[in-house]
Amino acid sequence: MTEGFSPGLENVVAARTTVSALDLERERITVRGYDLIELARTVHFPDVAHLLIRGHLPNLTEQASFCGALGTHSGLPEGVIDILRRLPRETSAMDTLRTGLSLLAGWEDPHVLADPSPEANEAKAIRLLARGPSLTANGWRAIHAQPTLEPNPGLGFAGSFLWLIQGRAPDPEAVSTFDRVLTCYAEHEMAASTFAARVVASTMADLYGAVVAACAALKGPLHGGANEAAARMFAEIRMRGGAAAAEAYVMEELWQGHRIMGFGHRVYMRRPDPRAVLMKEELDALAERDPEARAHVDAYEVVAATMEREKGLYPNADLPIGLALMLIGVPVELFTPIFMCARIAGVAAHVIEQQADNRLYRPRVHYVGPEDLPPPDGFAPSAC
Repeated sequence: MTEGFSPGLENVVAARTTVSALDLERERITVRGYDLIELARTVHFPDVAHLLIRGHLPNLTEQASFCGALGTHSGLPEGVIDILRRLPRETSAMDTLRTGLSLLAGWEDPHVLADPSPEANEAKAIRLLARGPSLTANGWRAIHAQPTLEPNPGLGFAGSFLWLIQGRAPDPEAVSTFDRVLTCYAEHEMAASTFAARVVASTMADLYGAVVAACAALKGPLHGGANEAAARMFAEIRMRGGAAAAEAYVMEELWQGHRIMGFGHRVYMRRPDPRAVLMKEELDALAERDPEARAHVDAYEVVAATMEREKGLYPNADLPIGLALMLIGVPVELFTPIFMCARIAGVAAHVIEQQADNRLYRPRVHYVGPEDLPPPDGFAPSAC
């Protein structure tokens, strides 16, 4: 069966959706009819999460209710951190988050957990979204034998998230940058993690299982992790001399056949990622306030120009986001878990949509192996 074979399902349309789409001609990301970049400039992440999960931007009453629910459910059930503390110290932050997300299912009412109705899934999505920051930050703290912190909903979603990570009240500029990071990561059509979640959801598994599948997919270095690689690259360039050494660094990496993470995208191909354009504005704002940030942003510009000249590639969102998170003091190992926490909103929206009008995903294969092999001479069944 070879007709229609597309490696990696490239350009295969796998779902009809009202959640989001990548409009390549207009170079925009549409989320339920809105331009994601304009949303990032005009509203906060919880508003975008409400738009994704509930289907519309909230009015003032709905904002208060939604933010109240996020605050109410921002803590973790008793016992979750105790279990995470038993994980080996070498456990990665993404593996800790994935384990924690799975654990949370055990604290759901079994009837609610199994209920695939939009109303039940929306309620579960809000609880998962609310607990993501505490699970990420306190899970990381637990693995490193550090004291855990209680969420601070009075700082807002992004502010409380940074508080949990850093253990201090963040400055307003860092909160604003972090909020835009969360919005940029909230939803991006049928990325691998979203597709993994929709496949699991199509079996009518519960929302938690679908989100865990998304988290497992996001850990892969070809999906999540490029933001971490970008931050490490800029740290290395800074050690070598900063912007003056950036071009030589890129050329050396390319000559050795290494990928420069944070460039190119399966869908955008050789077009700019609108999220990268937005986050470059954030980098410029950070550079205006901090000479150290200025040095990194100068290097960013050299790296971007070199890659455009040599490969015809533009930065994707991970390049400026990785640098922005590093500049506001977020530990690199938490970059991809933060990505996942933001993406819970988009993944949940797809799961809700999938299960409201479901058809099981069951593609076919192009078999290229041997056929009609006889059993080997003298072959006997195993004893086990």
